[in-house]
Amino acid sequence: MTDNNLERLWDYDAVESGQTGTDTQVTLTAENIVEYAAASQNEESLYQKTGGYDSFNNPLTAMPTMVITYAPLLRENIAESSGFVALERSSIARRQTPFAKCEIRWFAPVFEGDIITGSRRVLEKYERRGSRFVTFRVGALNQEAIRVAEYDYTCIFDYAKGQRSPQGQSAQPSGQVEEEMKTNGRASEYPDLVVGDSLTPLAITESTEVILRKDALRLAGVPSTSNIHTDEEFARQNIFGGAVNAGPSTMSYVDQMLQRTFPPEAFYSGGKLLMRAITPFKAGDVVNFTGEVTKIREEELKRFLDCRVKGINQLGELVCLADATLVAG
Repeated sequence: MTDNNLERLWDYDAVESGQTGTDTQVTLTAENIVEYAAASQNEESLYQKTGGYDSFNNPLTAMPTMVITYAPLLRENIAESSGFVALERSSIARRQTPFAKCEIRWFAPVFEGDIITGSRRVLEKYERRGSRFVTFRVGALNQEAIRVAEYDYTCIFDYAKGQRSPQGQSAQPSGQVEEEMKTNGRASEYPDLVVGDSLTPLAITESTEVILRKDALRLAGVPSTSNIHTDEEFARQNIFGGAVNAGPSTMSYVDQMLQRTFPPEAFYSGGKLLMRAITPFKAGDVVNFTGEVTKIREEELKRFLDCRVKGINQLGELVCLADATLVAG
């Protein structure tokens, strides 16, 4: 910040590919894993310290999407490291750069006791139909320097003129949204799935309490005093017209839904999840997540299952569209 109290805002024009933030280091505890699962409304025993819990011989495993918590994006840190003030932290022109989409790629599981080093940088920026987007890449290494996961997180820095009003909905994804999925109504057990099989569905009810709990779970970085997930008044000034949950929260629900069909090991050594946000997921909404197997392929002695997942709210609106790849063998 200069002497005349003007800020060097990290707006779209100031963003450059290759700008980096500082590395973070997080030692993951069993309590962290349990709290993340609870904040994701996931009651699976795999993420609980149950009667058979043994931290030495059988440590807890983190949910796959927890990578966004133990290796967070921290775009304000990238801005500061580059000599700027992030728009979210500005005192003169504060606004959000909300979630548009994210793709996570997994390589190895993460357990309690692991020490995770997170790195972050600007991958690219681009314009599409008059709107401006910035994609960040975040990597996660464990204490043995093994790459456990990485993700590409895209934020909306500017909307096309006239495209969105504060009461508008979130951006549509690239390409055309398909018609409602038509499944054959057959839900098979893994690993006997075939193309067209339905995945086990999941219904999630969002609440203000859950949104606040997820936002408060921070293992690295400095939390903001308010944002579009926790501050209703500030959120009304932004594109969603009110407080909404975070994109990574919806990703955790897709993660949970996939695990109703696939075992945890199916996420690693080639598994990935790309999710696009379509319509805001607000407190009080009920979203039904459904999916189907769209393609099965064999590569390098592994069987890959591609799946399409949709989240549709109680009004029949498409909340999210996701494509996942799971690994068998």
